[in-house]
Amino acid sequence: MKFTERMQSAINEQINFEMFSANTYLSMSAYFAQQGLDGFAHWYYMQYKEELEHAEDMMRYIITRGGKVEIKAVGAVEVEFNSPLEIAEKAYEHECLVSAKIEDLVRLASEEKDMPSQDFFWKYIREQVEEEANATNLIDRLRLTEGHSILFLDKELAARK
Repeated sequence: MKFTERMQSAINEQINFEMFSANTYLSMSAYFAQQGLDGFAHWYYMQYKEELEHAEDMMRYIITRGGKVEIKAVGAVEVEFNSPLEIAEKAYEHECLVSAKIEDLVRLASEEKDMPSQDFFWKYIREQVEEEANATNLIDRLRLTEGHSILFLDKELAARK
């Protein structure tokens, strides 16, 4: 069963947003690397790679369904940051936006009576619960350090695989 033009278009928009998300995390990673916080840089770099994987997964999905992938220009991302806490809060806000966009895709798939797309995007709904929790956890931990012991947290974040 092919999916509708409306669904295909929405998924292509999500692919573009996933690439924007990847660039957002890459920018955050670069900030941390420039600050000498290699663990934070690594953690956000892993976020970058994960977002690219999502875009690629969605591209494969469109192709598998017989659709057409449309790669679009990716907008500029923020490059100026003031603190690790500010970045963590921005990352949380961004993950909430990602969650809303994925939820919209599931709703659209339901409206279009596209059960395969509903199924495909439910894995991302589940993943976003974890992403938001991870982002909240990092904010809480940064607030607990109050700028102290950040190097211990940095070392822990470097261990992410």
